[in-house]
Amino acid sequence: MRIATTIFLTDETIRPDRLARELEQRGFHGLYLPEHTHIPAARETPAPMGEPLPDEYGRCLDPFVALGQAAAVTEELRLGTGITLVAQHDPIDLAKRIATLDFLSGGRFTLGVGFGWNVEEAADHGVRWATRRDLVRDRMALMRALWAPEPTAYEGPFGSVRASYAHPKPAGGAPRVLLGGAAGPRFFADLTTYADGWLPIGGHGLGAALPALRTAWTAAGRSGEPAVVPFAVRPTPGKLAHYRDLGIGEVVLQLPPAAEPEVLRTLDDYAQYL
Repeated sequence: MRIATTIFLTDETIRPDRLARELEQRGFHGLYLPEHTHIPAARETPAPMGEPLPDEYGRCLDPFVALGQAAAVTEELRLGTGITLVAQHDPIDLAKRIATLDFLSGGRFTLGVGFGWNVEEAADHGVRWATRRDLVRDRMALMRALWAPEPTAYEGPFGSVRASYAHPKPAGGAPRVLLGGAAGPRFFADLTTYADGWLPIGGHGLGAALPALRTAWTAAGRSGEPAVVPFAVRPTPGKLAHYRDLGIGEVVLQLPPAAEPEVLRTLDDYAQYL
C-alpha cells in the first residue's frame, strides 16, 4: 500500500521544497495540498472539523504554486490537491494551471476535487451554494474539452468555451481526478460521471460504502475499479491493516501544520508504515 501525505502548508510551516525533498528521500509516495483562498472573518458557516477554526485555514499557500515548487525539486514524488475548490475558479484558467503542472511534472499530478463547506468563502467567488455541485460538474466538463487532443468546443449551463488551441496538454491526456465527499447516491452519481475515484476524508465507514460505490460505478458503464484513497488519515497499525484488507492501494496521512523540526519528526514516525 502506497503511503502519501497531506499538510496545510502556510507562511509559518515547513516550505514546500524542503518537505518534498524529505518525502522523496524517505520513500513516501506523494504530497497532497488543500486549498482555501481566504476565510471571511465574519463567517457564519460552522466548521465541520469543529470550532474554533484552526489558523492554518486562513493562511494556507496556493496549492498550485507550492506544488510547482515541489515538482521542481523531485523526480518521482506524486503531487496532488486535496482538494481543489473547482467552483471557485475560472475553469479556463484552472485548466491551464492543471495542464502546466501535470506537463512539467511528467504526469505526476492528481486533481482532488471538492465542493467546499464555507458558504461565505464561496459567495465571495460568486458561487450560489445550492448549485455548486452542478457548477463543479459543468466546469470539469469544460476543462476536459480544453485538455482534448483536438480543438473541442463546450457549451454548458454555467459556461462555455470555443474550440481552441490549448497547450500544454496534461501528460496523460488528463490528470487522475479524485472526488472528495460523503458517500451517498448523489455523490456517487457525480463521481462516476467525471472522476476516477473517491477521496474520503478519514476513511471512516469504507467497508460499508464500497459495495454501493462499485455498484454505481458499474451501472454508469465505467470499466475497471474506482480508485479509493483514504485522505487525511491519522494512522495506526490496525487502521492501515484494515485498509489493506479492503484492497486499498493508497492512503494519505495527515501531517501537522508545523515548522520543519516537528514535521520531520512526524515523517520519521510515519516511516514505520512504508
